[in-house]
Amino acid sequence: MLPPLRVAILAASRHPIVEPFAGGLEAHTWQLATGLRRRGHRVTVFAGAGSDPSLDVRPFAGGSPVLSAAARADVSFGPEATMVEHHAYLSTLLGLARSGADEFDVLHNNSVHHLPLAMAPAIEVAQVTTLHTPPTAWMELAVKASPTPLPIRFCAVSHHTAEAWRGTVDASVVPNAVDLSAWRVGPGGPDAIWSGRIVPEKGPHLAIDAARAAGFRLRVAGPVLDPAYWREEVEPRLGPDVEWIGHLSQRALAREVGASAVAVVTPRWDEPFGLVALEALACGTPVAAIGRGGMAGLLEPGSSCVVATEDTAELADALVRAARLDRARARAHAEEHGSLDRMLDRYEDLYRSARA
Repeated sequence: MLPPLRVAILAASRHPIVEPFAGGLEAHTWQLATGLRRRGHRVTVFAGAGSDPSLDVRPFAGGSPVLSAAARADVSFGPEATMVEHHAYLSTLLGLARSGADEFDVLHNNSVHHLPLAMAPAIEVAQVTTLHTPPTAWMELAVKASPTPLPIRFCAVSHHTAEAWRGTVDASVVPNAVDLSAWRVGPGGPDAIWSGRIVPEKGPHLAIDAARAAGFRLRVAGPVLDPAYWREEVEPRLGPDVEWIGHLSQRALAREVGASAVAVVTPRWDEPFGLVALEALACGTPVAAIGRGGMAGLLEPGSSCVVATEDTAELADALVRAARLDRARARAHAEEHGSLDRMLDRYEDLYRSARA
């Protein structure tokens, strides 16, 4: 039996890693840390204030940035949130550069910030980075600016995301997963459901229009992270047949998804994976989706109906057809393609490979 590892997970800093999760990235970090600890590894999560204390969270180093009046007058640095995030990663990574090798066997960068890439050569710990997004300018520049290949093993959450990064990094693929014991098969029901971050790129207003055209009552679940978009595009569309049911814990959301006829997934960008679709399938709820990015590779015709555009009539038709699909097949597809144990196996292999 292989010895346990000392794993440091560098989380995204903008939202705490705690239920109800702000999005799929936060849910993935929690699931990964919890699963690794259950397997006997010693896991430390560098995360923002308010994160789940059961994760053995170490808050990002540095505290609030202290700047001179002259520095704060510099308008070129961008919003306050950008400065705070930069300070959090810089302070934490400098600490890992000083003493990380004494504490950890592996540093897993599970963030979407460029500094963990740019500073990788200074940190004497085996490093793994999960690519959760298509290439961003700052992350790509951090890789390309290095005169030698970065000492990082890269993996992507889908083949689509790995292909998007090809030419910049060579990434293996470790698909995201769900805890199938938590996302259980539900009884179904008459309504449709949409879940996720309420932001423009997730397109809940498209789901509302399509569900209304198809004659489904729609429940919308998720955090309002873009108030202007909520006010302009989502809130005016609410009514007797469209209800926002709030930002729910995983257990409560699984009950709602499992009690639905169909889940609607409406990405307006190249979705790196499509975790909400996998969650729905695990609950036995078929999916009607816009097949952007990694979504198309995750779904199959027996349990989902995929359309290529944002056309309301096409998506409405997909809702009607998906609601007739076999719920047992939806669950079987999730079991085959979304196993948490399989994901953890692959990360353990990647960690040990990075250390070799």
